[in-house]
Amino acid sequence: MAEYTFFTNPMSRGQIARWALHEAGADYEQVIVNWQDKPAALLEANPMGKVPTLIHHADDKDRTVTEAAAICHYLAEMHPEAGLLPNDGEMADYFRWLFFTAGPVEQAITSRSLKFEPSPEQEGMAGWGNYSRTMRTLQGHFDDNDWVCGSRFTMADVYVGSAVDWGLTFGSMPPEEAFVAYAERFQERSGYKAAKAIDNALIAEMRK
Repeated sequence: MAEYTFFTNPMSRGQIARWALHEAGADYEQVIVNWQDKPAALLEANPMGKVPTLIHHADDKDRTVTEAAAICHYLAEMHPEAGLLPNDGEMADYFRWLFFTAGPVEQAITSRSLKFEPSPEQEGMAGWGNYSRTMRTLQGHFDDNDWVCGSRFTMADVYVGSAVDWGLTFGSMPPEEAFVAYAERFQERSGYKAAKAIDNALIAEMRK
C-alpha cells in the first residue's frame, strides 16, 4: 500500500495537493472522484465529499487531512527531508501568506466571481475588505520577493503559487508583472511539471 491515498479530480483544487505531493516526494495512490458518484471511502473520510482529501496511512493509524492549505503544510511536516518547511526567520512570512491566500485571496476571488462583492459600507465586515486591496497587498509582497519566504522556495509557494497560477490562467487575478514573474519561476520546478503533466493528461482523457 502507498503511504497516502489521494482523492482528487484533475479539474479541482486537487491540483494543489498533487503538486504538494510531488514536491514532498511522497508515495501516493490516487482515487479519481466522479462528481456524480462519489466513492463511499471519500464520504467516510470527508463527509463534505470534497477534494482534495488525503489519507495518510501512518504507523499508528490512518490520518485524514482535508483543505488544500492544510494538506500542503502537513506534507511539509511529514517530509522534512524535502526542505520545504520554513526556518525560524521565514516562519512569519510562511504562515502569513499561506493563510492570507487561503483566506482573503480565496474570498476576494470567490465573491467577485459570484457577484456578491461587499459594498464600501460592508467592507469592514469582510475579512478581505475588497478585491483590489487584497490583490495589491499580495502583489506588493512579490514586488520585493522571489518567493513567499524571500529568496527560497517553501511549501507555502505551492499553495500561494497555485492561486496565482489559477488566477492568471482564468483571469481572476490581474496579470501584474510581479505575479507573472512569480508564476514563471515556479512553473520551472520539476515537481510542478510532473504534477501538471498527470492532471493535464487526465483532463484530456475526460474530454474525449
